[in-house]
Amino acid sequence: MTAPGMWRKSSHSGDGEGDDCVEIATTPTQTVVRDTKAPAEATLTFATEAFARFLGELLHRDRLR
Repeated sequence: MTAPGMWRKSSHSGDGEGDDCVEIATTPTQTVVRDTKAPAEATLTFATEAFARFLGELLHRDRLR
């Protein structure tokens, strides 16, 4: 999962250096999240469906603001 080129940086990476964000890597069954500033540290792994629901909820809440 950590092969070069598999990690993608968030499109909302903050101001300045753009390192205030997370990166994700995906497979058909998993989405893995890591901190851009500490890529060798722990990752969070989600089932792809669960991560999609999580992002959908965030987008929904953002629209309500």
